[in-house]
Amino acid sequence: MLEVKNINLFYGAAHALKDVSTEVNQGEVIALIGSNGAGKSTILNVISGMVYPSSGAIYYEGIDITHKKPNRIVKLGIGHAPEGRQLFGPLTVMENLELGAYLRYNWKNKKEIGKDLERVFEIFPILKDRRKQVAGTLSGGEQQMLTIGRTLMSRPRLMLLDEPSLGLSPLVVAEIFEIIRRLKKEGTTLLLVEQNAIAALKIADRGYLLENGSIILEGKAMELIDKEEIKMTYLGRSNKERNHHYSEKGGK
Repeated sequence: MLEVKNINLFYGAAHALKDVSTEVNQGEVIALIGSNGAGKSTILNVISGMVYPSSGAIYYEGIDITHKKPNRIVKLGIGHAPEGRQLFGPLTVMENLELGAYLRYNWKNKKEIGKDLERVFEIFPILKDRRKQVAGTLSGGEQQMLTIGRTLMSRPRLMLLDEPSLGLSPLVVAEIFEIIRRLKKEGTTLLLVEQNAIAALKIADRGYLLENGSIILEGKAMELIDKEEIKMTYLGRSNKERNHHYSEKGGK
């Protein structure tokens, strides 16, 4: 469905992405994990046309989208829920959702857009209650739900989710991940950038670990969880260290 081939990106002298290659098959959830500044969000921005790569190519359903404008990429079926939510704060919840369907908005699609709104309200009932409320006054969790809902309004076949749990309480994070599971079950293909790497890998089919703009590890998600590099980075210590700790405590 999506092929990212040998992407390089320079910001002046800084080499932000280094020969990055990934692929996403239809129906998959792919996790992009790594520390802050590793290049995860930059990859999503390149895919969605927010930033053009210095070299390499991106293909979506066989179409070269490497230098297409963001609106053309959305029209092809890629939706981007960005880091930081980037809502239209002075506008209402309903207006933000309607803007998500902007490229489809005409009298012919009015009925279909209405159905999409009902779907979003069914997934996020709180947004229906808040539909007349100004987006900038929502809680952090509600704003994240609105960001995902707005992206769904474009009817994406591939959704790019950038740090959906960032800054949210554990209770709201659990709710967001449950929504991601639902979208996966309903057949939406997802490319997920997430600070909570272990939670992301548990929901994903495959994953990529980035470090300093390069992919240093890739594979099936559950296999990656058992890799020492992942455990050292996200769990704090290796199997060997944990085993030594337990043996000192008499196996307790």
